[in-house]
Amino acid sequence: MTGDALLDVRGLRVGVVGAGRSPGPELVRGVDLRLCRGEVLGLVGESGAGKTLTALALLGLCPPGVEVSGSVRLLGRELVGLPVRELARVRGRHIAMVFQDALTAFTPVQRVGDQIGEVLRIHQRPRPGRESALRAAIELLDTVGVPEPDRAARSYPHQLSGGMRQRAMIAMAMAGRPDVIVADEPTSALDVTVQAQVLQALATARRATGAALLLVSHDLGVVAGTADRVAVMYGGRIVESAGTDALFARPRMPYTMGLIGSVPRVDGEAPPAPVPGEPPAVGDIGPGCAFAPRCPLAEQSCRARLPELTGDGGHFVACHRADEAAMRGSVELFPPSGYRKPPEKGAEPEPVLRIAGLAKSFPAPRGFGQWSPWRGRTNTAQHVVPALESVDLEVRRGETLGLVGESGAGKSTTLLEVISLAAPRTGTIEILGQDTSSLSRDAARRLRGAVQLVPQDPMSSLDPRMPVGDIVAEPLWVQRMPADRVAARVAEVLRLVGLGPDDMSACPHRFSGGQRQRIAIARALAARPQLLLLDEPLSALDVSVGAGILDLLRRLREGPGPSCLFVSHDLAVVRHIADRVAVMHAGRVVETGEVKEVFERPAHPYTRALLDAVSVPDPALQRTRTTVVLRGDPPAAGEHMTGCRFRTRCPVFASLRREQQKRCEREIPATLKTAVGGGRSVACHFPLTHPRDGSGQDSFPVAG
Repeated sequence: MTGDALLDVRGLRVGVVGAGRSPGPELVRGVDLRLCRGEVLGLVGESGAGKTLTALALLGLCPPGVEVSGSVRLLGRELVGLPVRELARVRGRHIAMVFQDALTAFTPVQRVGDQIGEVLRIHQRPRPGRESALRAAIELLDTVGVPEPDRAARSYPHQLSGGMRQRAMIAMAMAGRPDVIVADEPTSALDVTVQAQVLQALATARRATGAALLLVSHDLGVVAGTADRVAVMYGGRIVESAGTDALFARPRMPYTMGLIGSVPRVDGEAPPAPVPGEPPAVGDIGPGCAFAPRCPLAEQSCRARLPELTGDGGHFVACHRADEAAMRGSVELFPPSGYRKPPEKGAEPEPVLRIAGLAKSFPAPRGFGQWSPWRGRTNTAQHVVPALESVDLEVRRGETLGLVGESGAGKSTTLLEVISLAAPRTGTIEILGQDTSSLSRDAARRLRGAVQLVPQDPMSSLDPRMPVGDIVAEPLWVQRMPADRVAARVAEVLRLVGLGPDDMSACPHRFSGGQRQRIAIARALAARPQLLLLDEPLSALDVSVGAGILDLLRRLREGPGPSCLFVSHDLAVVRHIADRVAVMHAGRVVETGEVKEVFERPAHPYTRALLDAVSVPDPALQRTRTTVVLRGDPPAAGEHMTGCRFRTRCPVFASLRREQQKRCEREIPATLKTAVGGGRSVACHFPLTHPRDGSGQDSFPVAG
């Protein structure tokens, strides 16, 4: 970093245009940013803080109905108010953007290589021909780590996986060799292994172009390992800005402290601490500090007077009581949950759910399997897509089992097979000792109340026309419970999840995302289930809101609560909620064991890779961690493959002797007990025997 200012933003404001052009509420309220050559600036905050609008305003891409004012100077040139034709010449050549959802950002009817080549044909002089631009696009795709880049370049966006689309978007951003790249949540909704690939692609793009990077993200672990400086946004303003090390080690703004403390860490035992309250709604910000309604240090002056962003030594904070906040610390301001799991007594509890040899296939869509743009021909003989090959797991009474793995591993399909209470075509499912293949209609109805599901997207599962009280009462009506008991139970579970009597008459659209998830949990708990199935319940929530839901789920276990099967791709969340963990890959469980043992001494190379890819909100630790980024993607649906399904991506496989590799190529590993971790089960021919040494660094030694 040379200190050369490429991008200088002063007093940036984005407001809604009111009726008759009268001023409406401001969404971005006077943001100042400075981005130097070669620097990575992280912009973090909760949803609604104004991060994405700020990023869009830099490129003149704000949606209709908003008005941008202030100053955005790129290489000394003012961009605010610049005519559209002039902005078009700047975009792609001097400043480029990596959008959050690459599928909607790409043109669906144009091949990926042609879209990347279009940037070259617009900005490069002399202007290259189409074939020359396509060859350059293939080279760019190869640079950012897209497997078989020639096939990917000739594919349409929907034919690529999410991680490949995001890497292709990065390739398109770097095509014009811009001075500044703006990346808006480039890793959101991606698996940890794909996230690591995308971050590696961004680093490659920066090295290849020399561009500065503005990284917009709500993932503090990603920012800690990537950014040089961090700016924290809340209520449309920058409330703290500092070097990455200083901000994570010594935050001064209570909101920053709460945000960092709410992140679950895969490397620690301390639970995340939720930030109370909700972010302010648009137009609902008073004259003072926007965080005052949620701040434990707020006083009358905080609500009356807007704090200015001031500081020294490169550390700036907008808080009237920053000095006191720094002295008291984040643990005192936002104490973690006091939950303590009740001690186990007696013999090992009986299972409430037992799954053995479960397999599931879906009919292939018309034309499926004829070709794959990056893998060539796939299996067309069976005309089915296997989702589960052979799943074996059990959930014991009173415990929470975390089910983790990449997208497509079969986690959600396993949940759906359980909740269906139907006879599986292959394998067995036993719930509370009852085999689902032999359930009568009446037995299935009685069992239905004992098994409840909390879906990933609560809004899609809540009837928008029903008040919350009726939504929560519906399972009880199905069970034919008397009306007076229904009313008492609804009030009880709403109070349990942090909602009050006044919320019973409101419809779901009146609530925030975190509150809707609480409603979904209340509905699931209403019938007093003995088995609770949770499908990614935190994936769509901010870390601060997710910490509150996680704290609620932990507290549910203080009494004789339900056993839980908790599906998640976030291993840090599983670390703090589960007793045991089962790791899935390609429709099979490849490792099972106690959470602490599996996370500290993984036996399967896939488990080790998943754990390595998890970012932690600690810049110093992130710099010292050794990360093995997996190449390629999981096996495609319907792709025929013999032997171990992980071998094409496995770091251990590449180090084996040829006769050992043949075993991996021919034989599916059986699930065996291993001495590693005190008798845990692992499905691997060559499990890791000493996955971590005393220095804390990971290695890949193998058995045999």
